[in-house]
Amino acid sequence: MNLQILGCAGGIGGSEPYTTSLLIDSDVLLDAGTGLSRLTLEQLVAIDHVFISHSHLDHVAGLALLMDAVFGKRSKPVTVHATAEVLHALKTHIFNWIIWPDFSTLPNIDQPSMQYQEMLAGSTLTLGERVITSHTVDHVAGSVAYWVRSADKGFLFTGDMGSTPALWENLAGQAALNMVIVDCSFPNAEAELALLSKHFCPAALINDIAAVSAEIEFYIYHLKPGQETQIMAELGQNKDRNFKALKIGDHFNF
Repeated sequence: MNLQILGCAGGIGGSEPYTTSLLIDSDVLLDAGTGLSRLTLEQLVAIDHVFISHSHLDHVAGLALLMDAVFGKRSKPVTVHATAEVLHALKTHIFNWIIWPDFSTLPNIDQPSMQYQEMLAGSTLTLGERVITSHTVDHVAGSVAYWVRSADKGFLFTGDMGSTPALWENLAGQAALNMVIVDCSFPNAEAELALLSKHFCPAALINDIAAVSAEIEFYIYHLKPGQETQIMAELGQNKDRNFKALKIGDHFNF
């Protein structure tokens, strides 16, 4: 299983120019931010499944453009997986014929180019040799993390989140968990804003993952533009873990 980072920024204008989107092999996306614009048309057409962590624009803007790009070029619909709350937000606020066409009815309702599949938090879906499990996290309604593994190796993509002790408890002792991609959006000086917006700052993240094995690699994503260096420096003050900033173009094999 291959993982490619298409976008991982917490906004535009910073050191990382594209927002969140992760490509698994050639056919599965985790989130659909502006990082999708790095793919060729041929690569876009190859995407069969999109798993959305939550409904915020920086994680779904690319989905609308993806569907426009591949319309009429595929023999089967793109399947969008998410919780009921997130699917409702997509249907109501994006694919509503006002902001964007409803591709679940195009070219017609019997042969749509996009279809929705509800994925309950805590449920598991298997795609070939890849196993994807969702876990509830504390962010906006319906937000989830995705634990993705193949055979005996895998990674956790948390999406955006604030303190969620149950997530780490559920994954404790899982031998197949080798890497975590986790949100840390604000520096410690903005801890109050991080708490209000249900994101992490370094101190809160370090506290939340205290019981997680130090052998698991932690990659930090969703750093706010202009604050990347400060956030990573504050994380670096913790000597028990070697936090790394996720970068566009990073590749991982599992």
